Amino acid sequence: MTTANTYEIKPATEADIPDMLAMIKELAIYEKEPDAVVNTPEMMKENLFVKKYAEAFVARTPSGQAVGLALYFFTYSTWLGVPGLYLEDLYVVPEHRGGGLGKTLFGYLGEVAKERGCQRVEWRVLKWNTPSKDFYEKRLGSEPQSEWEGERLEGPEAIERLIALKN
Repeated sequence: MTTANTYEIKPATEADIPDMLAMIKELAIYEKEPDAVVNTPEMMKENLFVKKYAEAFVARTPSGQAVGLALYFFTYSTWLGVPGLYLEDLYVVPEHRGGGLGKTLFGYLGEVAKERGCQRVEWRVLKWNTPSKDFYEKRLGSEPQSEWEGERLEGPEAIERLIALKN
C-alpha cells in the first residue's frame, strides 16, 4: 500500500488535462453515470486555465501516474460574509484508496481555504455512496446537510428559460 506522503500533489496545469479528464470519466463510471461526461480537453483548458472558473490539485505517484484529483471553486456566504470553498470532485483511483491520499487532498483544500479566508468547505455526496459518506463523516468529521436539497437547471434551454423570466 502506498502512503499519502509518497505522492506528489501539485496545483493542476494544462499538461494535467488528459489525466484529469480520465479521472473525471472514471468518477462518472463509479457514480453510475458512465455516459454523462461531455467535458473535453478544450473545455477544461478554457474554463480552468483561461477563465479560471475552477482550480484543481492532481496527485501523482513517484513514477508520474495520476492517481488523485481534487477540483474546486469558490462561493460566497451572505450569512457569514466570507468566501467558501466548494469541492466539485474528489477522486482517488481504486488501487490507491485506503492509504490516506483522500485525506491528504482534503488537507491541501484546507490550506487553500485558510489562505483565501474561507469559513466553510462544502461538497455533495450521492445518497447511496456509503463508503464516501463514512469517510467524510467518520474520518473528516463533516456534518451531513440533510435539511438542504439540491436543485438544478442544466443546459442551454434551461438557461434560456431563466433569461425569459426577466421579460
